[in-house]
Order: sequence, then C-alpha cells, then structure tokens
Amino acid sequence: MQTQEEVKELVRQKYSEIALQDKETNQSSCCGSGGCSTEVYNIMADDYTQLDGYNPDADLGLGCGLPTQFAKIKKGDVVIDLGSGAGNDAFIARNETGETGKVIGIDFTPAMIERARQNNEVRGFNNVEFRQGDIEKMPVTANTADVIVSNCVLNLVPNKDGVIKEIYRVLKPGGHFSISDIVLEGELPKQIKEAAEMYAGCVAGAIQKQVYLELIEANGFTNITVQKDKAIIIPDDILSTYLSAEQLAAFKESGTGITSITVYAEKPTEEKKACCGPDCC
Repeated sequence: MQTQEEVKELVRQKYSEIALQDKETNQSSCCGSGGCSTEVYNIMADDYTQLDGYNPDADLGLGCGLPTQFAKIKKGDVVIDLGSGAGNDAFIARNETGETGKVIGIDFTPAMIERARQNNEVRGFNNVEFRQGDIEKMPVTANTADVIVSNCVLNLVPNKDGVIKEIYRVLKPGGHFSISDIVLEGELPKQIKEAAEMYAGCVAGAIQKQVYLELIEANGFTNITVQKDKAIIIPDDILSTYLSAEQLAAFKESGTGITSITVYAEKPTEEKKACCGPDCC
C-alpha cells in the first residue's frame, strides 16, 4: 500500500508529463495518465468549446465536467480554481468575473503552473494568477473567495476531507463552490484500485458518491446540490490491461458505476456557535 506522500508524488510525476502533451494525446489515454487505449476516446471531458472565454491552448482535455458553467460566478467575484492545470477553467472564470474580479489558480505541479502562466502572459490578464501549492494547504488566506471551482481533481488527492476543510476555510461566509469529480457506486476490482495509471487517470482514487456528499455536509456546508450526474464508461481495451476476460465480465455484471458529478454547496453566512452556557442549548 502506498503512503499518501507516495501517491501525491505519483500524481505530480504523471501530470508533469501531461503538461508537455497536447489535448489529443491526453484524450487518447486514461484521463491523460498514459497511452493505455488503442483508440482516441474522450472518456470523461465535456465540450468546453461553446463556453465564452474558452481558450483551446489551455484545454488539455483532463476534466470530467463543466463546473464553471454551473458556478454562478458574478462580475467582481474572487474565484479560486483548484488543480488549475494549463488554465482552462481559470480563463473561463475570468470571462465571468470580468476585469473587476480576480481569479487564482492553484496547482502543485510546477510544469502545469509554468504552462498556465505562459498562457496567461499571452492573454495579458492582470487579474489572473497561478500559484504553486497543495490544495490540502492552500497558499491563500481565510475568507478570500466568493466562488471555488475544481474539475476532476479531488479524486487525485488522498486526503479529501482535508481539501474540503480547506475549501471551507478559504471561502468567504456566504460563498459557494461548484466542483466536478469522479465518484463510485459499488466497488472497483482490486487490480484497478492498485493500478498507478488508473489512480492518475482519475478512477482508482474515487470514493463512494454517498461518502463524498456526506464529507461535504460534515464539514459544515449547506444547500448541497448535485448539479450534473453522468455515467463514465471506461473502454474495454483500458480495463483489459488490468483485468482478465473473466474479471472484466464479472466487473461489468457487478453493477458498479463510475460517475462524474458536479456538486454545488454553500458556506453559511454565520457559523454555528458552540454551546457556552446552561441556557444556550
């Protein structure tokens, strides 16, 4: 069993490689994690091309939803994009928040930060910045963001509860998030769970959908809403890399669902106060 730090280093290495690839190469692999499919599959990513602010050279095809489309971003908002990659969601968020707002992208892969900063320099946006950092310990002060978005990133983080706590800390009271992520209903085969490529490919690190939603609620968020829910079908030629024909057939018959969900939730405007005396409970 790999430690959390080993898992994070695996992800860092894989996404450093991905930062040097183009969208077509990434889409021919398991969420960009390596050339493990014999054909080009757009396995998880949704079509961004119709969204205002879309920049093709910032789109590496690594997402599993369109969180910025659902994020209710207003002019002047401060928006944080977790796992910002080459800047795709950050630039779309900037289109929504306008010149009076601010967008901060956070990614812990130096190569991704470099690519995003290059993309930003070409566009000359002075209210978009990219910070290298771990989203379990964001390089952002508390109560900074009006909106947080993230696209297919939390499943890559071993300590998901820690990230959700950080999201709560960094959001302003009354702020909200819209996050797209991969979740499960049912169990993955052991061979998939333990495959490094499938972890970096956004599948093996996914947790149960109900557990995911309960983590959000347990950390104090309210008005939790699943904004979008779509099935993810992993092609047989990818699965057969890890499963025998019999195991593959059994997996398909198990009813296990791999799903992309986009979840919205709000940080309350007032935090609950601890009971401080005999009459307040």
